[in-house]
Amino acid sequence: MGLSLTDFSMDIFSLKGKVAIVTGGNTGLGQAFTVALAKAGADLFVVTHNENWEETKELVEREGRKVAFFKAELADKNQIKEIVNRCLEIYNHIDILINNAGTIRRAPLLEYQEKDWEDVINVNLNAVYYLSQEVAKVMVKQGRGKIINIASMLSFQGGKFVPAYTASKHGVAGLTKAFANELAPYNIQVNAIAPGYMITKNTAPIREDKKRYEEILSRIPAGRWGEPFDVMGAVIFLASRASDYVNGHILAVDGGWLAR
Repeated sequence: MGLSLTDFSMDIFSLKGKVAIVTGGNTGLGQAFTVALAKAGADLFVVTHNENWEETKELVEREGRKVAFFKAELADKNQIKEIVNRCLEIYNHIDILINNAGTIRRAPLLEYQEKDWEDVINVNLNAVYYLSQEVAKVMVKQGRGKIINIASMLSFQGGKFVPAYTASKHGVAGLTKAFANELAPYNIQVNAIAPGYMITKNTAPIREDKKRYEEILSRIPAGRWGEPFDVMGAVIFLASRASDYVNGHILAVDGGWLAR
């Protein structure tokens, strides 16, 4: 039975009682996703490759939410089931998965190393597949869930000097659509956020190249690079009931870059 206009409430954006796994949720955009979800009412399970999580812990607990951290190397697929099992031990359910963790290696194509290719693909694409698969098994049993992948402008474009990153982010876009098709009958929505050019650690080498920085800035209709704050609303929308009829979509948060 359909809902009427009078059924709408701002509570539809609430994540109270939900549990979210965020990979790479300790720094940069990942930390922004973590804090946004906490502000909306979710408890967090943050997967990170380091133990410098005091700041993130404080930001989440300031919102009155619970947070647990799990140190893991996502390139090692043997740790994937461990992540899911540990989260279930603590919280008993998983409602939201944010596949945010990623890495990038820059070099001209003719100089690109095999190890760099494999490292980037393992973290950016293989880990997204394996973790989504394991979490989906839990969500199917629950009869609900939200999986949000973090794509990129290079899910749409080719870029330069980042062949593995570009391939992985095109792959993330494809996995988002493929998983969405299969999981929709189980009330699981799978979408992606494609951040534009953001002020993060990953973009530091580009921003330090003044010529390249200005070239990029001149093409952004918003007239500025994005900041972690800019993705917080998008993740709440895609993680909440407000997006229950949004599936297989890649939401660009890019200041108009793709429209230029």
